[in-house]
Amino acid sequence: MIGIIGAMKVEIDTIESLMTDKEEKTIGRVRFVKGKLNNKDVVTAVCGIGKVAAAICAQTMIMEYKPDCIINTGVGGSLSNTVSICDVVIGDNLVQHDMDTSAIGDSLGLISGLNIVDIPADKKVIETLMKATEGAEIGKAVFGRIASGDQFIASEEKKDFIVSTFDAICCEMEGAAIAQTCYSANMPFGVVRAISDCADGSSHMNYAEFLPKAAKGASQIIANFVNLW
Repeated sequence: MIGIIGAMKVEIDTIESLMTDKEEKTIGRVRFVKGKLNNKDVVTAVCGIGKVAAAICAQTMIMEYKPDCIINTGVGGSLSNTVSICDVVIGDNLVQHDMDTSAIGDSLGLISGLNIVDIPADKKVIETLMKATEGAEIGKAVFGRIASGDQFIASEEKKDFIVSTFDAICCEMEGAAIAQTCYSANMPFGVVRAISDCADGSSHMNYAEFLPKAAKGASQIIANFVNLW
């Protein structure tokens, strides 16, 4: 079984529309949909926005459905001049840009307990995700570091901080929390982000315009991934 998590309904709608034999179950505040996609078992969920919501959803999915891997799909903001709107970033590792215990001597982004900054995604999962980009209605696809935090990044100052500190090429609000949950549970995972905005002063305008198109492109990648897995 493949677990698929998106923060917003628009990021999961296309996938669920392709599923058959659907069974719904609500746990806490999260609606899970189990079914078939291309004759393979999948379970989807809309976790809600932010790291806490994402982690709760991922842990519940792991405990309730015991998937073979979890994919976090959705949209994100570009942090790089080489990554444009409707391009796709597949996270080879994830960081939490708002995790900061540096006052006691830790590195910025260090995750207590795991004692790492970068959370590595599963190699087989991300290689399969890259193959799954072929034929999807997207721009180019690249591997890179994705930075997550409980902030919608919409200023050059914050964007520059994340880039200079973590060398990330994409920012969003859930991926690294799902990564931490999966890494702690020895669950293979991958994070794919279609770029909807440039994480700068124009983000609020670009986001509204390109969100549906970017989400559709990411969903096509997930459907292809299920075929390949």
